[in-house]
Amino acid sequence: MLEFLLALLTTVTVGALLVPLLRVGARRTERLDSELAIYRDQLAEIERGRAAGAVPESEAAAARIEVERRILHAAEGASANATKTTAPADSSTLHRILPPALALLLPLLALGVYLNVGRPGLPAAPFGARPVVDLPAPGEPMTAERLVAQARARLAGRPNDPDALSALGEALVLEADGTVTQPAIDAFNKALAQRPDDARALYYLGLHEAQSGDSPAAIARWRDLEAKSPPDAPWLPMLRAEIARVSKAAGLPAPGGMPQPTREQQEALQSLPPAERQQAIRSMVEGLDAKLKDNPADRAGWLRLANAWRVLGENARAADAYAKADALGPLDAKTLTDWAESHVRQLAPGAAPPAAAVAVLERLEKAEPRNALALFYLGAASFAAGDKPAAVRRWKTLLALLPADAPIRPMLEERIKAAE
Repeated sequence: MLEFLLALLTTVTVGALLVPLLRVGARRTERLDSELAIYRDQLAEIERGRAAGAVPESEAAAARIEVERRILHAAEGASANATKTTAPADSSTLHRILPPALALLLPLLALGVYLNVGRPGLPAAPFGARPVVDLPAPGEPMTAERLVAQARARLAGRPNDPDALSALGEALVLEADGTVTQPAIDAFNKALAQRPDDARALYYLGLHEAQSGDSPAAIARWRDLEAKSPPDAPWLPMLRAEIARVSKAAGLPAPGGMPQPTREQQEALQSLPPAERQQAIRSMVEGLDAKLKDNPADRAGWLRLANAWRVLGENARAADAYAKADALGPLDAKTLTDWAESHVRQLAPGAAPPAAAVAVLERLEKAEPRNALALFYLGAASFAAGDKPAAVRRWKTLLALLPADAPIRPMLEERIKAAE
């Protein structure tokens, strides 16, 4: 009943606005301009509804076609009337009847379409606004039940939205007091099907594995997420804390640059002479190396191994481990610096870096144009290749960055003079 009342009010309003157009002497061009203005407004309204997601794409396309058909019909009618030189009374009558008839029929037509394909029982929402359900009163906390309802409302219009799927899974976990339930797992898996790198879904699926007793699988998933995350990702602190917590509870090696021994192993190591202690640590690192050969896709494991070899002074083996990690996912600037150091520490004094080291240093320079390590050794590589202007440019940039009392300044100034 409400829909019919609204249609009636719309019809009366449009009729009142069309009173000036009922004049017998109204010109055809004025009538056509008025019709086109109405159609333009209708097209704009349809587009706003489609962009906001309030009108499905199929319905929006059908509505656009109908309005465009009527525009063409109106234009053809105006052209045909313009060619008539007889029956002025009929033409005058048509001028008076056609605009109000079209304007009055359009709301009725829209109402008919809406009642057939629309959802009259759905509460109205303004264009551009997301569905919002059960909002809390000011000062009232948002409950897990409300979060679940909001996520489901979003999914009602876009069932494959990965953000909404992930939000629903998280809300279901909160509703279950932190337990990752099967409905939440289903939501996270659907989110991953749409966006395989969804950090929220990966974290909670790892939490489900930890809650199910499969701590190694959870830690492997989380370490892979850690390795793929940007260095400034806001979830990294919490993720690392969970890795450490689950590792400790399960008696697994803690994350870090070197495999961590248990308390018993630490006490045993402290009682060993320095040489034997170093050998025991090396054996642990070699054990990690052997495990990674059976699981070469563990990027986080290769990074831990690279750091461990670097701590032990095995720079060639560290560089090789960094390369394997980089093949599984590009390294960030900090890790590129560690990789580059592993290369340059193998150089003889005064020697230019080899091609493999230059490739890493060039990536580091691109990521950090004022990186001192990259500027110095790429300058040496340019000098050795005969590109003295490039060497001077890099070394002068480095010289400007160094403190006035830096021990390397005299040597660098001599190299610049030799290159110039």
